[in-house]
Amino acid sequence: MKIAVAQLNFHIGNFDGNVKKMLKAVATAKKQGADIVCFSELATCGYPPRDFLEFDDFIRLADEAIQTLAKAAKGIAIVVGSPSKNPVIEGKDLYNSVYFLAKGKVQHVQHKALLPTYDIFDEYRYFEPASEFKIVKYKGKRIALTVCEDIWNIGNDNPMYDICPMDELMPQKPDFMINVSASPFNYNHANNRIHVLKSNVERYKVPIFYINHAGAQTEIVFDGGSLIMSPNGNVFEELPYFKESVKTFSLAEVKKGKTSKVQPKNKMKLIHDAVILGVKDYFGKLGFKKAILGLSGGIDSALTAVLATKALGKNNVRVVLMPSQFSSDHSIKDAEDLAKNLGIQYDIVPIKSVYKSYLKQLNPLFGDLPFNVTEENIQARIRGMILMAMSNKFGNIVLNTSNKSEAAVGYGTLYGDMCGGLSVIGDLYKTEVFELCRWINRRKEIIPNNTIVKPPSAELRPNQKDSDSLPDYDILDEILFQYIEKTQGPNEIIEMGFDPKLVRRVLRLVNINEFKRYQTAPVIRISSKAFGMGRRMPIVGKYLS
Repeated sequence: MKIAVAQLNFHIGNFDGNVKKMLKAVATAKKQGADIVCFSELATCGYPPRDFLEFDDFIRLADEAIQTLAKAAKGIAIVVGSPSKNPVIEGKDLYNSVYFLAKGKVQHVQHKALLPTYDIFDEYRYFEPASEFKIVKYKGKRIALTVCEDIWNIGNDNPMYDICPMDELMPQKPDFMINVSASPFNYNHANNRIHVLKSNVERYKVPIFYINHAGAQTEIVFDGGSLIMSPNGNVFEELPYFKESVKTFSLAEVKKGKTSKVQPKNKMKLIHDAVILGVKDYFGKLGFKKAILGLSGGIDSALTAVLATKALGKNNVRVVLMPSQFSSDHSIKDAEDLAKNLGIQYDIVPIKSVYKSYLKQLNPLFGDLPFNVTEENIQARIRGMILMAMSNKFGNIVLNTSNKSEAAVGYGTLYGDMCGGLSVIGDLYKTEVFELCRWINRRKEIIPNNTIVKPPSAELRPNQKDSDSLPDYDILDEILFQYIEKTQGPNEIIEMGFDPKLVRRVLRLVNINEFKRYQTAPVIRISSKAFGMGRRMPIVGKYLS
């Protein structure tokens, strides 16, 4: 028997497009001699559909997609994820299901049992968990069908769940397992997946064909990396990351497990490729083409410009240099040099005169009050207004250039530098921004070296440096990482050796600036805990405030 793994990039709600893509993959799998072709979790409708699942018409279209695919299941079987209706009154209206299609019709439907409801996942909001587990028989083989999280409770050792689907299926003696998944990217997750699949084959001693999405849906990036596991624990093959792929495998060869192919997983390369795919799919799936951003000569906007250019092409990225009287000459030159290195259009729009006009208009109200953050924020908001005006006039979508460190502690101006349709590097700490820039420059200088080595500054007042109001990023980022990703409280972080006053100040800044993050652009997720849909904090909570 030969099994084709079809790792595809689906589009939420684009049923016609998704089915067309799958039918093309079916034809490819047939040419490769496959007996079965497998697609990923909720492939008909895309993942995560969220509250679209509450529309009857949405489910009707998913059902029609299944019927179209079933008609194509002749001479080959199709395994595909899709929502299905719960026929009984009790429980949720839907199941998250995997269909087995053959001989022109639906032969078997297995529902997902373990419904993740944590971080970015909210499946128990929509789906009823499976209560029955049955294998499907095809061409003399007994196949266990599972959906994503169903293989993450091995031997019932995951405290979040009280049932292990594969333990339920093993008495039926399956020859192999197919797992359809929608497993989102973070820079550690690929290794975690391999560990989980190895633990499955060690326990159950059957080959596993694991199919993942490869594409981005707003904040979430799916990295592909579908896996074919041999019973001896070898990774028989790992499909490409961040790319579509259709490849057929011999079950007999997979069972032998004589080869092991695991791709290298460099953190910076993974982040680089994930963000590029995130930008590319955000624009492509929304029908946008052109981006615009403010280029200051600083490292954040430089990195954003590089990633946007790689994602969209140099003809689709425009940058605006908006120097004030506080901007240094070298920052303007650094910005110009980067734009020239990338071959992108750049404009210079000085804001000094506009800034003075604001101060003149506000003088009757401000009087002799001293210069403070007010005047700094006016500059940032002028720049935001210019970018949004150009966006409206020319149709370019504004890209937000804030990093995670600054967003965490509120070091940004609402309706100013925090504006934009998409936050490109908002899940990278400042130290990771520096690291990724050095990685990009590893072969030749794309980002001017001066941009990387000079002290970070917002340049909103004379001789300003980030270190004037923030601790060194090496220290700040580690405190933030422990609080945000590791959910460690102040006492635990202080016990690690950090200054108690600094820890309490940083954590307080994170909490009191939740209102800012609530109003900003969606953030491309590259870590295990990004700001946005995966981190749900109250705005008016008093904890550590």
